[in-house]
Amino acid sequence: SSATCKSWQSGHFLAWDRCQMLSIKGINTTVGQEQQASVQEKRVLEDLEMPLARQEMETLFQEQPETGNQYLEDTLLRSYLKTHLPPKVLEEVHQDLERFGNCLLTKIQPLSWECEQNPPVFRQYDAWGRRVDHIQTCSAWRRMKEISAEEGLIAEAYERRYSNWSRLYQAVKLYLFSSSSGGFNCPLAMTDGAAKVIESLGIPGSLKNAFDHLTSRDPEKFWTSGQWMTERRGGSDVANGTETVARKQPDGTYRLYGFKWYTSAADSDVTLTLARIADAEGQCTQGSRGLSLFFLRVRDEEGKLNSIQVQRLKDKLGTRQMATAELWLQGARAELISAEGRGVAAISNMLNITRIHNVIGAVASMRRMISMSRDYACKRMAFGKLLKDHPLHMQTIAWMEVQVRGAFLLLMEIVRLLGLAETNLASEQDQLLLRLLIPVAKLYTGKQASAVAVEAMESFGGQGYMEDTGLPVILRDTLVLSIWEGTTNILSLDVLRSLAKSQGQVMAAFLSTVQKKLELASGTEGLSPAVQRTREAIGSLRQFMEAAGSEQALTMELAARDFSYSLARIYTG
Repeated sequence: SSATCKSWQSGHFLAWDRCQMLSIKGINTTVGQEQQASVQEKRVLEDLEMPLARQEMETLFQEQPETGNQYLEDTLLRSYLKTHLPPKVLEEVHQDLERFGNCLLTKIQPLSWECEQNPPVFRQYDAWGRRVDHIQTCSAWRRMKEISAEEGLIAEAYERRYSNWSRLYQAVKLYLFSSSSGGFNCPLAMTDGAAKVIESLGIPGSLKNAFDHLTSRDPEKFWTSGQWMTERRGGSDVANGTETVARKQPDGTYRLYGFKWYTSAADSDVTLTLARIADAEGQCTQGSRGLSLFFLRVRDEEGKLNSIQVQRLKDKLGTRQMATAELWLQGARAELISAEGRGVAAISNMLNITRIHNVIGAVASMRRMISMSRDYACKRMAFGKLLKDHPLHMQTIAWMEVQVRGAFLLLMEIVRLLGLAETNLASEQDQLLLRLLIPVAKLYTGKQASAVAVEAMESFGGQGYMEDTGLPVILRDTLVLSIWEGTTNILSLDVLRSLAKSQGQVMAAFLSTVQKKLELASGTEGLSPAVQRTREAIGSLRQFMEAAGSEQALTMELAARDFSYSLARIYTG
């Protein structure tokens, strides 16, 4: 013990203790071997002194990177809001965001780590063999739900206190919250999407109660929503992959039967899901025309599952804080909320919102990693100087900074346009541009996020690879961003569909908007080289489109990913 070592050092080590220590070391102290023991005792002493030397060395640890109030430290965010928001709106928003930034630092970030350390647990049976299918989440996860309501993270977009700026304000709060949310940003995305679908349907009387719960600021009333689309055959191809059947009941409701293979936020209160309505003979229309959209409560008033069985929780690479499950629907009671056979069209509003949330998560994770990397560069010594004094290291951080700034501005542009559309202030060109930019931004930032996270992790050296630093968690969680809500290839094809469906109007809106931005920038001398490079990129894009126009559709499909990347880079620039 340390006390024994101190006693030895002070010359008061007792003979009995000495013999015991020698015995522990395997040294024989019988009569006649005193001299040999004395030599070995010296070696023991030297061995015992080694931990003391190590103890002194252990105080030379690397300083932990720290960030302060995320809002106050984000100069680009504050600059953007100052530039765009009306003065009175800015004054109110600034005060709330500064307060929220402090709350994130002192209250929410510790909860985030607790969510990571205590992932959901599935208990299928109770002690007496009764099936309960209980998904148990930690107290921090449940507290995140309360905070989401209190902060109005969904409500803000639908109360429209600031008219067309309400959606942008909500996005900013979500951007600040995302990387500290412990994965709760995912159920919020689907909750926002469900609220948007209900609003787009005119908030029918039967859904008024649900809408009020989804957009409530009261933690006791706030509901979260799931999104149960993915079945055994996969997620993106819902037209051919959806096997769930809906059978109409005498009271006008439906019973759903099927297997949902991947249900995010399985602990949510409600969900939207697609199913095929069976006719009197039990037959269902195949393809997308056979799909209808349904709303259902996950549990009844007594807390019992709505004829749903949980098969298991998914063992995922990341987003482990959130319960994702395989579910059997065995007559789950549901309400038809779309026109029959118009489920895919009705769900599109939800997909737009969840894809924007995906962009928010991507930008937030990049900003979080870079903020820590920058702080670490001001503390870590290597080769005789701080990392920040190594030009190559700073060039790498600068590259990451450019990536996140561009992605942030692209995100702000999208939510600005969405705010205009939701308050009937968007022009036709605004709406066309929004249709194009949502899939473009989602696919591009999803790829950016994982690339930047890997680069940022590397900037910490070996520490970046240590699980208890919290850095690997961020990396793992970013990897889902290029998969969830459509992979890069799926969304690239969606971009092509938006061009074809609008008969070129979407592309015309894109080029016109970019041209106007370049004209404004050309008046600033320092931007001339950037303006020239962007114009050259547009010229190359036009040449490609003209050449591709005479080719077969296969040529355009093969180029879809690179084409979408070009759109993202040009508009971001």
